[in-house]
Amino acid sequence: QVQLVESGGGSVQAGGSLRLSCAASRSIFRDNVMGWYRQAPGKQREVVARISSGGRTTYLDSVKGRFTISRDRKTVALQMNTLKPEDTAVYYCNFAWDWADPGDYWGQGTQVTVSS
Repeated sequence: QVQLVESGGGSVQAGGSLRLSCAASRSIFRDNVMGWYRQAPGKQREVVARISSGGRTTYLDSVKGRFTISRDRKTVALQMNTLKPEDTAVYYCNFAWDWADPGDYWGQGTQVTVSS
């Protein structure tokens, strides 16, 4: 079992920055993938960024160049710069054993609100 606890988030004006952090309940030594998803009102949850234990990363096209994901054995962070109103959503931390399936380990969600 892996439990995830998120921190960060909040409200910011367009062009500002926020940093999200997520800590797993234990260090993981098997290969794995941690990441961030988001869900805006009335929309489906979408993947924002993911990073493997080996350091491979993927990003949603709309956040490339603005967001940076990083991690160590038990934490994952998302640095969000040049935020836009369309980035407003609830952001969820995720832990998965591989790229193919996000699995069942999710954080509680943290609200990010960007005002214009």
